[in-house]
Amino acid sequence: MINTLKEKKEISKKLKERAINEGFAISGIAAIPGSSRLKLRTSALDRWLLKNYHGEMKWMEAERRKKISSLLEGAKSVLSVGFNYICSQNNNKDKIFKVGKFSQGEDYHKVIYKKLKNIGKWINKEIPDCKWKICVDTSPLLEKAWAEEAGLGWISKNSNLINKKHGSWITLGFIILTKDLLPDIPHQSLCGKCDKCIKQCPTKAIVEPFVIQSDLCIAYHTIESREETIPKKIEKNLNGWIAGCDICQDVCPWNKSVPYNNTFETTPKEWIKNLNIESLSWDDKTWNQNLKGTTLKRIKPWMWRRNIKANLTNK
Repeated sequence: MINTLKEKKEISKKLKERAINEGFAISGIAAIPGSSRLKLRTSALDRWLLKNYHGEMKWMEAERRKKISSLLEGAKSVLSVGFNYICSQNNNKDKIFKVGKFSQGEDYHKVIYKKLKNIGKWINKEIPDCKWKICVDTSPLLEKAWAEEAGLGWISKNSNLINKKHGSWITLGFIILTKDLLPDIPHQSLCGKCDKCIKQCPTKAIVEPFVIQSDLCIAYHTIESREETIPKKIEKNLNGWIAGCDICQDVCPWNKSVPYNNTFETTPKEWIKNLNIESLSWDDKTWNQNLKGTTLKRIKPWMWRRNIKANLTNK
């Protein structure tokens, strides 16, 4: 039982420390239903959906995404964590084919879930009367908004979450709890007047600060789109990208000096580091074997071939 403010402070501090000990780079707590900014973020989502900027990503329309309490009855707090996925071997420079840094190592969904599950076991011991639920980015949750609310960082003009120390090279995870915990102070934006991400996007996918039009985004077309071909206006700007795109993150000043997380979880797969024209001849079995254990399995073999061919068209 948590009966006093002192006990609430202590258990909240221990929970966040437990997250760091589990291997997360950052952790914070937000109270449910959150501050007024959550309403603003929800309204922004509605406008984005109304303009159909989400393209084929129909799961973004889930109403539950707008109400965190719908994911766990009696929800009162949420632990937000950030996993640093940047590795010293994440190098796309001069590569024939480029793959987004977030996906070059182990499947971050599984990595984050396993770590959160261990934290959940700790909660069972330390707060036995507390129910909890794990959420990764496959859950209908306003992830970046809740991470911002928990003080992990701020939502930037390219719509990524940026942390002062780790930049935007982080993937997010959450545990919703049925206990009142001590919330952290929501983070304020530190983008200022900088608009490098907007200017450097070759397809102009950042149509206004904080707003991404998916059907103009290279990452969307190489990962999410199930169309047989990539539109010509996107194809001519691929410049080697066949799975994701890091351009708007690479140019961000907050990403210039960040600590590496050189673990087996983030180390790029050998086949990713050595991707070349020969991969175009791989059969489905070879692709599926290579993709096993990575988040890249979302991109089906036929899509890899589509993406590779689209890049070769402009060589």
